[in-house]
Amino acid sequence: MIIRKKFKTASTYALIGLSALVLSGCANKAVVSYGDAQAVETTDINFGSTDLQKVASQMTDSLLSSPVVGTMTANKRPVVFVERIKNKTSEHIDTESITDSISTQLLRSGKFRFVDMTRVEAIREQLKFQNEDALVNPTTAVAFGKQIGAQYMLYGNLSSIVKSNADKSDVYYKFTMRLMDMESGLVEWADETEIRKTKEKSTFGW
Repeated sequence: MIIRKKFKTASTYALIGLSALVLSGCANKAVVSYGDAQAVETTDINFGSTDLQKVASQMTDSLLSSPVVGTMTANKRPVVFVERIKNKTSEHIDTESITDSISTQLLRSGKFRFVDMTRVEAIREQLKFQNEDALVNPTTAVAFGKQIGAQYMLYGNLSSIVKSNADKSDVYYKFTMRLMDMESGLVEWADETEIRKTKEKSTFGW
């Protein structure tokens, strides 16, 4: 009788422990949901997705609305080389994403064509394979020396100034971009945009 009672007590404790584990697991279960990719990001004052979208859209709109660029693209689609944006801030920022966004929006406009310098080595290897490997039919191989050279280079810088004290943090971003004629070296278009973000310590200490 005593043995049965002890067994029953042990089983009860085991069930309680198992229930606690199950409830704990439910309480800690993460919930994943989709959000609006265009929504304003306010997680912190560092450079984020909203800032990327802002500078890419503003620079693209400015370039496409420029009278000089309008004349340049009136009867042809100039070939442009986009240099990766230089990050002069103290943050680790994926500036390639900014470059990609601007290139994509300009290409969608139908006014420009682009050469992708990040893929030059891969193209060179493929051309070498087509022209030198016996497995490839020479009549279908793409010949060397047929690549189109870029007429213009689009390049820019992202810099920042950060100030902070015990109660407030302030970060100022400046994004500058230029379009250069590669033959003459003349800058045909330039513009810049600014972003200022602040974070103040909550009165309640949150």
